[in-house]
Amino acid sequence: MPDPSKAALITGCSSGIGQATAERLLSDGWNVYATARRPETLTDLEAKGAKTLALDVTDEASMKAAVDAVTEAEGAVGVLVNNAGYSQSGAVESVPMDQVRRQFETNVFGLIRMCQLVLPGMRQQRWGKIVNLSSMGGRLVFPGGGLYHATKYAVEAISDALRFEVPWPRSAHRATAVPTPSSTARSRA
Repeated sequence: MPDPSKAALITGCSSGIGQATAERLLSDGWNVYATARRPETLTDLEAKGAKTLALDVTDEASMKAAVDAVTEAEGAVGVLVNNAGYSQSGAVESVPMDQVRRQFETNVFGLIRMCQLVLPGMRQQRWGKIVNLSSMGGRLVFPGGGLYHATKYAVEAISDALRFEVPWPRSAHRATAVPTPSSTARSRA
């Protein structure tokens, strides 16, 4: 059996936590595939050695193309960092349903689908790591943030389920990262 892939596929790298994660993994010698909806925002990471890909976690063809590109080059995705996501504020009764659906598509359904797409390759190589970015908002709720918090509670539950559903050897790992509030281009907008 060939060595397992050590390629890291990171969603949402245009700024903030995704960008910082890509930079850290690059400095540690990982083969990083940094992604964003607009790959032109990734030029700094590309200059530092990351391979860049267009990836919209609300688009099936885009998700499949990114995973296929890494799999073709590396044999499998070794590490998936599900970072793409955003916050929106508003009382539950006042946020239009199209905005609610868009947030769940990005923060929850895209994360699920990315896991579904990388897990077969990880299972085949019997090694892999999935890190799902959650939030302290997945553990408590503030008024005006109920819908965002609902997405992060879902991320917590999905991550917990994966710990039981993916019975790999000890070398495999599923984790949930829970950052505190951070400044990103989106949060400053």
